[in-house]
Amino acid sequence: MNGSSIIATIRTSTMRTPAAIMKHVESFHFRCFLLTKPFSSFPSSLPIDPEPPDHDPPLLLHSILSKPNWQKHPSLPKLLPSISPSHVHSLFSLNPYLLPQTALDFSYWISQKPTFKHSVYSYSALLNILVAYKFFGPADKIRLAMIKSSASIHESRFVFELLMEMNKNEQLHSCFKLSLRSYNFLLMSLSKFLMIDEMKSVYSEMLNNRVSPNIFTWNTMVNGYCKIGNVVEAQRYVTKIVQAGLNPDTFTYTSLILGHCRNKDVDSAFRIFRMMPSKGCRRNEVSYTNLIHGLCEAERVDEAIKLFEAMGEDFCYPTVRTYTVIIFGLCETGRKPEGIKLFKEMSQKGCEPNAHTYTVIIDSLCKDNKVDEAREMVGRMLGKGLVPSVVTYNALIDGYCKHGAMEAALEVLGTMESNNCFPNERTYNELIAGFCKKNVHKAMAFLDKMLELKLVPNVVTYNSLIHGQCKMGQLDNAFRLLEMMKENGLVPDQWTYSVLIDSLCKVDRIEEARNLFDSLKEKSLKANEVIYTALIDGYCKVGKIEDANYLLDRMINQGCLPNSCTYNAIIDGLCNMKNMKEALSTVKKMAGMGVKPTVDTYTIFIKWMLKEGDFDHAHGNLDQLISSGCQPDVLTYTAFIRAYCGSGRLKEAEDMMIRMKEEGVFPDSLTYTLLLDAYGCLGLMHSAFDVLKCMFDAGCEPSHHTYSILFKYLLKDRGTKDDSPAVNLVSNGMLFDRADVWKSMEFDTALELFEKMRQHGCVPNANTYGKLIIGLCKVGRFVVVQKLFDHMRDQGISPGEDAYNSLLNCFCELGMYDNAMIVVDLMIKSSQLPHLDSYRQLICGLYDQGDKEKVDTLFANLLRCGYSSDEVAWKILIDGLLKKGLADRCSELLSIMEKMGCQLHPNTYSLLIEGIDGA
Repeated sequence: MNGSSIIATIRTSTMRTPAAIMKHVESFHFRCFLLTKPFSSFPSSLPIDPEPPDHDPPLLLHSILSKPNWQKHPSLPKLLPSISPSHVHSLFSLNPYLLPQTALDFSYWISQKPTFKHSVYSYSALLNILVAYKFFGPADKIRLAMIKSSASIHESRFVFELLMEMNKNEQLHSCFKLSLRSYNFLLMSLSKFLMIDEMKSVYSEMLNNRVSPNIFTWNTMVNGYCKIGNVVEAQRYVTKIVQAGLNPDTFTYTSLILGHCRNKDVDSAFRIFRMMPSKGCRRNEVSYTNLIHGLCEAERVDEAIKLFEAMGEDFCYPTVRTYTVIIFGLCETGRKPEGIKLFKEMSQKGCEPNAHTYTVIIDSLCKDNKVDEAREMVGRMLGKGLVPSVVTYNALIDGYCKHGAMEAALEVLGTMESNNCFPNERTYNELIAGFCKKNVHKAMAFLDKMLELKLVPNVVTYNSLIHGQCKMGQLDNAFRLLEMMKENGLVPDQWTYSVLIDSLCKVDRIEEARNLFDSLKEKSLKANEVIYTALIDGYCKVGKIEDANYLLDRMINQGCLPNSCTYNAIIDGLCNMKNMKEALSTVKKMAGMGVKPTVDTYTIFIKWMLKEGDFDHAHGNLDQLISSGCQPDVLTYTAFIRAYCGSGRLKEAEDMMIRMKEEGVFPDSLTYTLLLDAYGCLGLMHSAFDVLKCMFDAGCEPSHHTYSILFKYLLKDRGTKDDSPAVNLVSNGMLFDRADVWKSMEFDTALELFEKMRQHGCVPNANTYGKLIIGLCKVGRFVVVQKLFDHMRDQGISPGEDAYNSLLNCFCELGMYDNAMIVVDLMIKSSQLPHLDSYRQLICGLYDQGDKEKVDTLFANLLRCGYSSDEVAWKILIDGLLKKGLADRCSELLSIMEKMGCQLHPNTYSLLIEGIDGA
């Protein structure tokens, strides 16, 4: 029965007249509202709907309801669209003396409107009025409606706490205690959200209040425990069914099947399933589906399909959930074509896929890198009137994020929100992980957004952000996130520390990495193979092989088995020290531990042999690699191409490039650049530009190093026509440093490059200009850069974020702060985020010049750009102003942040206060 029909039933019940109850209502009201806490005191809070600016709906409603024939009030139709469950809750809770008949009539009237649906909170406020007036019959029905309307764990807990408190009230105990039916529905609601402890409390209270459970009660308890895989506890309630002289029924056995499957004991589930007919219990669709699901989760998909096909023997027909479970099982075990085929067959057999079925297919397509097809599938869903859930949108967002298509991911987020589907923690975790690959500032901004939406960041959130900060070389920020994480009550895991240790090693901070490694024991955290390998690799990179071997022995003694990455780190370190004997010995140790050499192992030896000019042995290792079942990767082939190009053997380099493409291995920017450099060295510029064309066609972006090589040979080519010092440097072979190329480059050289690119079918694009700008900015050639920016805009090409940030950094390094501010304005107008390191340098520089007003304006504009407040405080206030001893200036900018409503984490605030006070 839905809320509307319940209220309709209540309205037709015999009710006392208000006059009959007004004599005792006041004293009872006082007691009743003491026993039912004010709504705001409950742990689950009611979302506040935005109030229309020109009126107060609860106040207006109360005014309307106080009039006779309120249904015909002229203001009601205009007010109706804005009425929400929270308004109804406010109406009832703020007006406890509202006549119960009026309250019931209004509840029924509003529940009939298609845009309105009662919440547990609106029901609870109505319940208070009915109980206060001793309208216990209608109140019982409203109580049931409230229980049934629980739509989340928070709402279910709210109802549980409210009813338990009401049930303890002595005055209500005799006349309004929970009935068996109410207890059963409450148990069912709690079971739905796996609230087992609350279920135990309700069951105990039933017994204490001498309400005898029935089979529905015991079955609900069985089902609740089975949902969490606790079959032992579920069996206790099965025993109670038997002790009561009743027989377990289909629901009981179906729950036990579920319990065994959740406990990963599919054989026991099968045993129950087979036993059911002998117990006089018919197996139904749910019995089959539960077991099929268990088999699929155990990757016994073929058995699941046989069971699926045998359903007709019990006159059962697959439901949409049965199909969905099988499709999911097929997709998860690499049998996606079969899953999609079954998806298509569903409709033909009269079973239409639901939103969950579509979500399984969408998720599978995303995992197969078919994100655009997945998005089309969402369109088909909507076309069939199905509403994608947060899980559906998350699958799509995750697919785009994994491919770095962040604009598309944000579009999906926008669609999701416009369809009133609210993002959850997983949505933001996926977006944060995606942005951490390239733009950690945006990732940090999403952390702020999570907190603003009252979503709780978890270990996964912080691990992604720590990894993102480490990739950007911002280790101080990574450690600040670590402290923030701990402050929030989260326990960093092995992955957290492996990222930090690895990042410390990569910047030669080995001792700090070792100290962090040694601290794991006191944190009761055991180092895993990833952590050991990170530190071993760090030692090997700085030539401390003895320390690496000591750590390897310790790792094995601690029962942590090294993997191929661990051994490869040591082998690479030994090869770099030219200790081939020990490197080969390590390969034998590796085999002795049951670890097979990988493509990386072979490639390490191949690179060393090629460096020594031993091509025969290198090829022998390549053959051995292939015969071992490994596939050479881009690093393997690039090692050969580098060696051949370096020794002038271009034919062999070309053959190796052809071979790698035939094997389905795609050259990367370095591979192409090596070949391009070799052609340029021989004066074969036409062939060099042909390589560039291949890069463009393959979608492989040339790096600024690639373009610097082209410039090197263009300048060399000019040597026969031009006697300028820069050109003579090249022609004399003195130009070895890439920086010298950029220093020698003029704007007309860039124009010459663009012309030659066009002649070879490579139209200069935003990446081309961006890479040139990056290279020129590194050596402070801002005059040429400005000309390139103007030329770029003339061509209708918008500068990218990397190009702008390079120019901004260049101006800051040169102390050209006015120019830097112009770049910042341009970036903000084009919705791009300047790097906070540049902002820090710019703000500190402006303070040095005494331009306080400019700083205030700049900083206020920065805070409107969507940066994380904490990251702004870390980079600009702490790493910038406080490190320069500008504590007063830091206080001023902190005040601006506070005035603009920026919320800082307590840990960040403490760091600021300590820094300001310390100064």
